[in-house]
Amino acid sequence: MLDSDEGACSFGLGSGKREAYDLWILEGHEPSTRVHFAFVAGDRTALDSFHSAALGAGGRDNGAPGLRPKHHEGYYGAFVLDPDGNNIEAVHHEQ
Repeated sequence: MLDSDEGACSFGLGSGKREAYDLWILEGHEPSTRVHFAFVAGDRTALDSFHSAALGAGGRDNGAPGLRPKHHEGYYGAFVLDPDGNNIEAVHHEQ
């Protein structure tokens, strides 16, 4: 779901309550740099596709798809740096 007001935009599965949204983008503040965004992938295939597409679009590898047991058992993730140096992560939590 997308909700927007002048100067703000929010994304997520919110139920119409503003505090229920997962991601907010606001204007009027100093730009942040080197931000870490993490998005949940539905399965390993989707995560692998994200990583491949991000590299194809000019991103730099910051961690190839794979298990990350230091986070928790079943944590499958990949990391890409965008052209501005932001760390974009996709994660799949396996059962």
